Amino acid sequence: MKIFIITIFALLNVQLFAQNPVGIWKTIDDKTGEAKSHIEIYKSGNKYFGKIVKLLKSEPTKKCDKCPGSKKGKPLIGMLIVENLVPHDDYWKNGTIMDPESGNEYGCSIWFENKKSNELKVRGKHWTGIYRTQTWYRIN
Repeated sequence: MKIFIITIFALLNVQLFAQNPVGIWKTIDDKTGEAKSHIEIYKSGNKYFGKIVKLLKSEPTKKCDKCPGSKKGKPLIGMLIVENLVPHDDYWKNGTIMDPESGNEYGCSIWFENKKSNELKVRGKHWTGIYRTQTWYRIN
């Protein structure tokens, strides 16, 4: 019985301290290297989503002129740009990410390169196989 209790405690401990992407993340502009926005990643059901909560280089009233569908013309603040990520082993995949600058949507996966890091790797992948990976930084 003691071994069973110790095993359960150990498993719970691993789950409690495992990295997860929930929180506020600072994005960096690929062209200028400057901080661009804050994205809040949150969990809903078994999926993860990310919305813009702060713009660092643009007016807070900026709208998405190039966004597709129902997002076109809507304010960037509050807009979902990461949708439907599902956990898989030690990363999250099968979601989408939308670039508000171009309006393009890509397949998305995210992970921590270093398990103790506050840096999140975010990869957008086009259906042609071309991809781009950014590093987002946790805001404490």
